[in-house]
This record gives sequence, structure tokens and C-alpha cells, in this order.
Amino acid sequence: MTLTGPKPTWLTFDCYGTLIQWDEGLLAAMDRILSAKGGDIDQKAFIAVYDSHEHALEDERPHRTFAEVSALALERSMAEFGLPFEVADAEILTSSIGKMPPFPEVVASLGKLKDAGFRLAIISNTDDAIIAGNVAQLGGHIDRVITAEQAGAYKPSSQIFHHAWKSLGLSMEDLVHICASPHLDLAAARELGFRTVWIDRGTGRKPLADYHPNEIVPTLDKVPALLAAAGWMER
Repeated sequence: MTLTGPKPTWLTFDCYGTLIQWDEGLLAAMDRILSAKGGDIDQKAFIAVYDSHEHALEDERPHRTFAEVSALALERSMAEFGLPFEVADAEILTSSIGKMPPFPEVVASLGKLKDAGFRLAIISNTDDAIIAGNVAQLGGHIDRVITAEQAGAYKPSSQIFHHAWKSLGLSMEDLVHICASPHLDLAAARELGFRTVWIDRGTGRKPLADYHPNEIVPTLDKVPALLAAAGWMER
């Protein structure tokens, strides 16, 4: 597939892994937490267990904030590894998330897209207070931030996307969604049918076997050329 159809008025973005250096930041946060526990702990194995608990908790009802989800996922992961959990561990994790920086090309790329007349929004599986520190690092280019806290649901649930579109006052034909997460954002696109650009940053994450995004690029600075090729970069 390629990008076709009407020019979008909005570009929507996943945040962590797409704009913000999530994997790198999570490794650093877990290193800080786990190194204080002693022992020889495989951080990547620990993060895999943490991720599984996080996603399971996000599916549960009633809805929990991401601060609650991350704390409980961390506590359960530590229990599996026989490690003592303290509230301060969760505080280290959540405070670290808002400090995670953007990828090097992100701020300039967002500026180009904004200068071309697009409005820019983030749709993210997080809380307002947590993401505020990340958005503050994005050069003032983001027009709206939609969070799971606002929607009462986490991606890939259609609820967060419908909430975002209603909040922005648009239909899914009026946007292109730019993301790095196949099992969250692309899974939602498969269900709902909105246009996507997948940022494949070489993390090993693969698109779904039964879904192909409209375009695939390695970094965000390749997106303006895609939109220009579609005839959408003229103001």
C-alpha cells in the first residue's frame, strides 16, 4: 500500500518508541532499579516479563492509570524474580519516563510537518502528568495530546482512537497515524482501517502477519518526503 486519498488535516503520532526513546530509557530506568537489588539479573529478560504484565493489566477493567499499571507490573515482575519491591522503585520508573528524550531527528521533523500546515497530535498509552515532560521536549510543535488516562482505555482498543478522533473533531479519513508499535497501533489500524506510516527503528518488532502499513520508513525525518510524494506538503 501507499499513501493515497484525501490530504489529512491531522497527523497523529504514537509517542514512546516513535518520538521518544522508550527502549533506551526503559533499560536505563530498569538498570537503576535492579542494580540496587544486587545479584546478576538479566535486564532484557526482566523487561520482557514486565512488558507482559503491563499489557495484561492494561486490558483489565476497571481502568487503571498508567502510574498504577506500571507500579503493579513492576511489583509482579520483581516477585517472579524473587526481588523485594518498594514503592520507591515504581517512583523511579514513572519519573524516568517523562525525562526520556526524543530521537535526534524528531524535533526538526515535527517542525517541517507543522510548517507544511499539518496539525499534530499524540495518542499515547500513558497519563497526562507522565507525558508532560516528554511533550515539553518536542519544540512546541504538538497541538494536542490524547492519553489513555483521558480515554479510559489503552491501545490497541478502538476506544482510545475513537475518543481521540472525537476530541479532535475529525474522522479517520482526515488523518494519517505515524507509529512504531505493530502490536498496539498497527493492530488498531487493522481493525479500524485508518492510514498508517510505520517507523521501523530496527528494534526487532515486526508488523502483523495479516496487516501491512501504508508506508514503512526507518526514522521520522523520512516522513516529509512520503507526504510530498503523495502531493500533501504544499500549504
